[in-house]
Amino acid sequence: MKTGKFLKQLRHDDIVAAIGEAEQKTSGEIRVFISHKPVEAPVTVTQEHFLRLGMDKTRERNAVLIFVAPRSHKFAVIGDTAVHERCGDGFWRQLTAEMTTHFRDSHYNRALLLAVKKAGDLLAEHFPRRPDDQNELPDQVETD
Repeated sequence: MKTGKFLKQLRHDDIVAAIGEAEQKTSGEIRVFISHKPVEAPVTVTQEHFLRLGMDKTRERNAVLIFVAPRSHKFAVIGDTAVHERCGDGFWRQLTAEMTTHFRDSHYNRALLLAVKKAGDLLAEHFPRRPDDQNELPDQVETD
């Protein structure tokens, strides 16, 4: 994916709205990060950003980070410990396979909206919204 084409196609408002909608059903947190830098090991870099963004500090350890590095044609989706314990590797493999299909077809925004929705559905199933729930992390799309 070409970075310029990728960024032109992104509709930040739609992604932020999808995050907000998903988080209305769960105590979990979802973030999207777009890196303009070249990335060799997307999972490692995603884990580093996860920690840097404080995503490991949520009350229930139930945050999900969707990371895309269009310049390197790489991406990763990871969840905190409580999320991963409940869904295992199969969920992440299926989600990334579906995203890959959209990325290959140059449907970049669709891939991110799909990831937000699927992560939100997973979080809602295992971490339903609580009466005292607070939005612990910003919903905007982050970039570097």
